[in-house]
Amino acid sequence: MTKDVIALTKKMPDPLSVLAGLFAGGPDILVGAEGDGALVQLCDDQGRPLVSVEAPLLVQVRGEAQRLLGAVEPEVPYWWTEARATTGVQQAEQLAGTFAARIADLVGGTAWPPEAARSLAVVKTDGVTAVPAPAAAQPAVDVLTDKVAVVIQDRPVVAMTAWLADAFRAVAEAQLGLQIVTPAGTRLSPAVRNALPGWPSRWVVQDEKDGYYDGLSGAVLEWKNGLFVTVESPDATPEDPRTPIAESFRKDAEKAGDTGERQLAVSFRCVHPADDRLVLGGAVEAVWREITGEPPAGWGTEEPANLPWSPRQLTDVAHERSPQPTWCVVVGTPERPALATVRVTRTKGGVEEDVTLAFGYGPGEEPPTEAVPRAAEVLATRHDLQSMLVQIRRARRDLSVPPRFEGPGVPYAFVLGAEEVRAMPGDRARRTPLPQAPRELGPRTRPALYYPLPGDPSDLSGWQDFERLMRHLKGA
Repeated sequence: MTKDVIALTKKMPDPLSVLAGLFAGGPDILVGAEGDGALVQLCDDQGRPLVSVEAPLLVQVRGEAQRLLGAVEPEVPYWWTEARATTGVQQAEQLAGTFAARIADLVGGTAWPPEAARSLAVVKTDGVTAVPAPAAAQPAVDVLTDKVAVVIQDRPVVAMTAWLADAFRAVAEAQLGLQIVTPAGTRLSPAVRNALPGWPSRWVVQDEKDGYYDGLSGAVLEWKNGLFVTVESPDATPEDPRTPIAESFRKDAEKAGDTGERQLAVSFRCVHPADDRLVLGGAVEAVWREITGEPPAGWGTEEPANLPWSPRQLTDVAHERSPQPTWCVVVGTPERPALATVRVTRTKGGVEEDVTLAFGYGPGEEPPTEAVPRAAEVLATRHDLQSMLVQIRRARRDLSVPPRFEGPGVPYAFVLGAEEVRAMPGDRARRTPLPQAPRELGPRTRPALYYPLPGDPSDLSGWQDFERLMRHLKGA
């Protein structure tokens, strides 16, 4: 597995400290720069990269090192300096660890993982070879074929780091799939799970017994013709294409059972008129305040989320990147886990905000479902809501995605924005096949409609009601 090594320091690593760390391999290791200096690489004498080092990131949001690394972090603000060792080169892994250890020792701090940063000695590199430079200068890509790019990660939580985000963009532009390979104990950040496109992209878990399996479905996989594909059962037919399920995937789900943990998941879209006075992020903050009583803790265009929450800063970044879309992650506090991904897009209809948001609750904690109608009304009356779906899930309080079966969420409510209600012919939006009539939100002359649904995570029949409602609203 590729090794990511991270230094967490109170002071920003100064140029002399970085140089001392970069020369951990001795004078025969060369230093190169990529990405206009944002990425520095340790290379062998043939110019092939051994270790890639990102520019230090100032983290001003409490709890990110604990959420993503399980590490004890310094008090905020602190500096996060990440190094990635080239796959399959043992000395590269040692170099990355020594680099992080030297940075932590020189400017004060800790290195993660501890076992990768024990030695401050010069690493012997005689005869070291490395794979060619990463495809499209992407340090995160370990294997590239004509079908997929493969990223190998060995960390507690696969996060949407700067270089993984670059890999997502690169494969999208090249029209390739992205396959993320991890050991069995790794989980995904919701930001990565939400961004992972469909086939041939997938999460591949390396398993001692079954070899490889899909971390979301459990299907046993094999490497074939340049990508990981499902293994067909010997008795499979075109009409019944059976796929074996990894035993570890089944056992982990059975062992976990119902822990009592729940997630309140909210997804919505707002379409704002294009206006120079528009401030983005207000919709996310409004829902956050109604559900938790507090605003978000922080945000960023990658993970870890490094900036204190600021709708104005988010707006400025989106404005600078326009007409290209802007993606960002928004996080809560360790006391109330919450995470949102926000995609801002300029369209003919205006400026769209697509938000996927989840709040985590432990055993004995009840999701505050009574706040959902209030949140919906704020979105409908102040933030140009188009539509909103609220679900309750049996899933981890910390919101991370484990490599085992987690049941689907169950719809708790659906909301149709005022413009969409007005565009419906006749009284279709108000007269539905559901047993309960919708509730009006906002002014009576131009209301949005709130459709209550069962929301019992033990009863999946709520999806049947939701599908009936969708068919009705679409006139099908």
